[in-house]
Amino acid sequence: MKFGVVVFPGSNCDQDVIDALRQTTEQEVVRLWHKDHDLQNCDFIVLPGGFSYGDYLRSGAIARFSPIMQEVIKFANSGGYVWGICNGFQILTEAGLLPGALLRNNSQKFICQNVYITPENTDLLPTSLLEPGKAYKIPIAHGEGRFHADADTLKQLQDNGQIMFRYCDANGKVTEATNCNGSANNIAGISNAGKNVFGMMPHPERAVDAELNNTDGRLMFEALLQTVKA
Repeated sequence: MKFGVVVFPGSNCDQDVIDALRQTTEQEVVRLWHKDHDLQNCDFIVLPGGFSYGDYLRSGAIARFSPIMQEVIKFANSGGYVWGICNGFQILTEAGLLPGALLRNNSQKFICQNVYITPENTDLLPTSLLEPGKAYKIPIAHGEGRFHADADTLKQLQDNGQIMFRYCDANGKVTEATNCNGSANNIAGISNAGKNVFGMMPHPERAVDAELNNTDGRLMFEALLQTVKA
């Protein structure tokens, strides 16, 4: 299996994702420069976190028009697997590959801290090895992470099993107090209707190494090998 990590000007979590993929899957991982048109026959594409194009206009709004995104969109629309983390999630919504939008945190401040998330549906690719109802400690680092969608879209996400994660407490309980950025229905991650495109604001790649005293993100990467065939 071959993974591709797209690098935009301003990406700063690309190496973190590359290291996490290599450590947890022991598969080939390549960088895909944003100006390229070649996905290099990758089986799985990851859009990492950071501040693509300095977050000018809106987070992800310029990166969405990078040449590589034409190929990512074609890849996703043909059933290829794509995972956007933080800024990558923002880019996927801007590109129309995921519904909704990521707005400024309700605190109007950048938030960088550990939070807890719980899987809403464990039949989605990155959540397939996770335990329903369990809380996983995963870092966040964003200023525009508040997921927003209209009522009809939120209902569709719920009815179709497209909600990946919700923000929760250490016991897995979803409450208003645990909603770190004001996201609609505590949503921390979603998939598209075809369940081959995924987006989440927390950074699982920062929670795979025992030396960082947190390995709660490992299973999300390990699941990729068990549910996707090259």
